[in-house]
Amino acid sequence: MAAAVTTPVFEDLTVGDVVAERSFDLARDSLVRYAGASGDFNPIHYRDDVAASVGLPGVLAHGMLTMGLAVQPVVDWAGDPGRVVDYQVRFTRPVVVDPETGAVVTVSAKVGQLDAEARTARVDLTVSYDGATVLGKAQVRVVLG
Repeated sequence: MAAAVTTPVFEDLTVGDVVAERSFDLARDSLVRYAGASGDFNPIHYRDDVAASVGLPGVLAHGMLTMGLAVQPVVDWAGDPGRVVDYQVRFTRPVVVDPETGAVVTVSAKVGQLDAEARTARVDLTVSYDGATVLGKAQVRVVLG
């Protein structure tokens, strides 16, 4: 039997509340699977020699993969992907995926603003890899009950 999904209640939230935290382990095979699903077969996402030839420090995770991972904890917290009405980020640093150790992307989601009239919460994401923020101004607007 599946567990019941609990929908966050607007009145229970306060600006500054951390509503979700998660880490994602990325390996090179994660990038290959994402390339197949997205159709983005740019070789900087799977070939070290090509990445080096264009001045990159190594094979990079797809930006949209990083963006998708970052919003998932908020979607899970909201209980319904339809509650996410806006999501925006700025790509600030690449996620380099080492061939042996991979990469770990961490996400912390905190309530940044509440709009009582619209019953929405702006959730601010801190998305990091190797101690540095990789998505800037990452914000998700969620409609709540």
